[in-house]
Amino acid sequence: MQFGIFTVSDITDDPTTGRTPSEKERIDAVVAIAKHAEEIGLDVFALGEHHNPPFFSSSPTTTLAYIGAQTERILLSTSTTLITTNDPVKIAEDYAMLQHLTDGRVDLMMGRGNTGPVYPWFGKDIRQGIPLAVENYQLLRQLWDEDVVTWEGKFRTPLRGFTSTPRPLDGVAPFVWHGSIRSPEIAEQAAYYGDGFFHNNIFWPASHTKRMVNLYRQRFAHYGHGRPEDAIVGLGGQFYLAKDSQQAVREFRPYFDVAPVYGHGPSLEEFMAETPLTVGSPQEVIDRTLGFREMVGDYQRQLFLVDHAGLPLATVLKQLDMFGSEVLPVLRHEFEARRAPGVPEAPLHPRVRGSKSASGIWADDAAPARDTSPGWVHQDRRPVDDVTGASFYEQAPTDEAAVEHADTLLKEARGIK
Repeated sequence: MQFGIFTVSDITDDPTTGRTPSEKERIDAVVAIAKHAEEIGLDVFALGEHHNPPFFSSSPTTTLAYIGAQTERILLSTSTTLITTNDPVKIAEDYAMLQHLTDGRVDLMMGRGNTGPVYPWFGKDIRQGIPLAVENYQLLRQLWDEDVVTWEGKFRTPLRGFTSTPRPLDGVAPFVWHGSIRSPEIAEQAAYYGDGFFHNNIFWPASHTKRMVNLYRQRFAHYGHGRPEDAIVGLGGQFYLAKDSQQAVREFRPYFDVAPVYGHGPSLEEFMAETPLTVGSPQEVIDRTLGFREMVGDYQRQLFLVDHAGLPLATVLKQLDMFGSEVLPVLRHEFEARRAPGVPEAPLHPRVRGSKSASGIWADDAAPARDTSPGWVHQDRRPVDDVTGASFYEQAPTDEAAVEHADTLLKEARGIK
C-alpha cells in the first residue's frame, strides 16, 4: 500500500492574515513539502498541471525533475497530466526523460482537466474531451511500446517512422493511472489497458466512489487482466489534524469557509459528512481512512491533499509531521493486516523494486514480481478530471452508455472496425 500527498498548486489567500503568497513562494513551498514528505516516510508525491491562475504548475516535469534531484526514494507522480491538451509526443518524451533522471521513480496520472478555456488555448475543442483522451492515450502507449511509430488519427498530424526519444528507461514505460471524478468512460479506458484507476473522490460521497471503482474492477476483469480484486485502485482524500477534533475544527474552519474549492457552499460539518475530508484527531483520520477499504475493497494508493485552502507552509509541514508520527505507522500496519491474500501492490519500475522504498521496506519483498515488458503488464495479464466536481463535458446518462461510448472510441483509436 502506497501513501502519499498530492497538490493542485493553487495560490490562495491565507484568510487568517489576508496575505497571498507569491508564485515564487508557492513553488518553493511545494518543493519543501515534497522533500519533507520523503523525510517522514511517505511513498508518493504528485503534482497537478494547470495553465491558468490561481495555479502555478504549468510544467510538472520541470518541478518534478528538480524535486527528484533533491530526493532519493519518494515516487514522483502527477495529479494530473492533461492528456487532452498536451501533445502525446511531448508527454512520451518528457516522462521518459524524467524516468532517466530519477532512476525510474516516476509514474503519472492522466486526466482531462477541469478548466474549460484551456482547450482553445491549446487549439483543442472541449466538446471532444473524451475522444481526445482516448486517441491521445492510444498514441502515447504506441510511442512508448514501439521503437518506430507510423500513426494517423483525428486530432493531430500523422507520424511516419517516428521514434520518441529518450526511450523508456530499460524498455519499461512509466506506469499510468487514469484519474477521474465523474467520467465512467475514463474508468473504462483504464480497465481496457489494464492500467491503474485513481478516483479523486475529495468532493464526492462514498456511494459515487464505490460505483466508479466497482465499474472499473468489473471491466478490468472483463478485459482479461485478472480478477476484479487484482485491479489497481487509488483514492484521494484530505485531512486537517490537531490533538482533538475541537481544536482541528477551530483551526481549519477559517480556511474552509472562504477557500475557492470549499467555501460559500455546504458547512464544514456537512462537507465532512458527505466527502472524505476529515478534520479531527489522529485517531479520527485513521478510522476514516481505514473506512475507505470497506467502501472499495483493498486498494493500492492513497493520496492526501494537504497544502490547500491557503494553509501556510509552516502549518502544512506541521501537519505532515503529525501525520508521519501518529497516523502513517498505524495505517501501514492496519492496511497490511487487513489485506486479502493475493491482492497485488501498485507497479514499480524494476529499478525501484530493487531499492529501498520511502517507507523503508524493500520493494522486492513488498510486491509480487512483475513482467518488465513495456506497459507494466501483470504476470497474469495479457499484453483529473474536474478538481471541483463541476463538469464542462456532456456525460453519458448511464454507466452502460458510457462503457459503450468508450468502447467505440477505443476501437476507433486502435483501428478496429
